[in-house]
Formats: sequence, structure tokens, C-alpha cells
Amino acid sequence: MNRVDRLFGILILLQSKKYVTAEKIAEKFGISVRTVYRDMKALGEQGVPVSFEQPKGYFIVQGYFLPPVSFTSEEANALLLMETLVYGFADRSIQNHYSDALNKVRGVLRNQQREKLELLQSNIRLQIPACFDTSYEYLSVLQDAISVKTLIELDYKSSKEEISKRQVEPIGLIFYAFSWHLIAWCHLRQDYRDFRVSRILKIKNLAAPFSKQDHMLLNDYMKTLPVPY
Repeated sequence: MNRVDRLFGILILLQSKKYVTAEKIAEKFGISVRTVYRDMKALGEQGVPVSFEQPKGYFIVQGYFLPPVSFTSEEANALLLMETLVYGFADRSIQNHYSDALNKVRGVLRNQQREKLELLQSNIRLQIPACFDTSYEYLSVLQDAISVKTLIELDYKSSKEEISKRQVEPIGLIFYAFSWHLIAWCHLRQDYRDFRVSRILKIKNLAAPFSKQDHMLLNDYMKTLPVPY
């Protein structure tokens, strides 16, 4: 990778995250930390408002935006393949968002690239087991609640067909046993619970902050599951 491509790659990386350490940049692009320092100086000299906060790392000052100029055919193909997986393993809320995003990608492709992408799309298939259900529309709401740490209310049907109303603090989503599972602190049970998303009957974001401040890490919860990770 030449330096111009690397600088553009670093800029994209900085735009995709709130903070990025010099060590992470060095690892991502296979360069030394000293080279990272030089590259950050070069971005600043080109008018990119890069700043640094110890110990979090580098960040781009809010308000700066570099619109995407183009995609390579390989990048567009990768996004198209992911669309197949999204339609196989995500619910309708995520499918709609992803389709909108992919249409924006198509909009900046050259005609020849777009034609190749459409040909490839007609020749990719994914076989999903009949038992796998993605007819619900909750994943997008759950993602939002997890990211901003807000309380949600669920009408939930258990495996025993018992329906209950729960107020929960969501800490993460896990896909296992061909199902999406919401991991959350349940106010009713005063413990962490695993809610199968396809069994949620109704969901409401209460827009209230978590009352519990010391939630366990999702990776720690995963160690308790009866599946290997």
C-alpha cells in the first residue's frame, strides 16, 4: 500500500470510530508507531482536523466529513455478499436499513461496475433452514437501546408459552443455535436473562437510563452459554 492510499485508509478508520490509538493504527496498516505520528502530521497539514486525547487516542474534530468518492468492484462485491447474509440472518428492520445503505453504494458505482454487481446478485443464493425465523422487526430497536443504554419493555412469550411483561436493561445481542438472543438485566428477576428475540411479542424503548451501573461484559456472559466460543 502506497502512502496516499494509507493516509486515505487512516482517515476512513478515524471517521469510523470515536477514538483510535496509534498502536491500533500501526497494527491495522502494518507500520511503526513512529510512522503513524508522521502520517497524522501529514493529515493535519492537508487540512484534516485531527486531534489527540490521552489515553484514548486520535480523533477527528466533530463536523468534518469526507464523503465516499468511489468503491472498487471487490468492495462492492463484498457488500453484496453481506446483503445475502443480512437477508438470511437478520430481521426485517436490519434488512431494510442494509438495502438502503447498499443502494447508496450502487449510486456511486460506474455503470460497468453496477452491471457486474447486478449479475453477481442474480447468482448468489443462501439456503436457510425452515425453522429459522426472521419475520420480526426488533433488532434495530434493540441495537439502539444497547448503544445508548436505555431501558426497554418487552412482552415476552417463554418456551412454555407463558406471556410476561418485562423491563430490562439490554447489554448485548448474541447469535447462537440459529437464533438471535438478547442478553439483558431483568428488573423482574433481578438477574441477567437470555431472551430469544423471535419470542418477543412487543417491544418499547422507554428512553430511561439504566439503573444498574456495573453490568457484566457480554464476553463474560457468553462463557456461561452451553455452546463453544
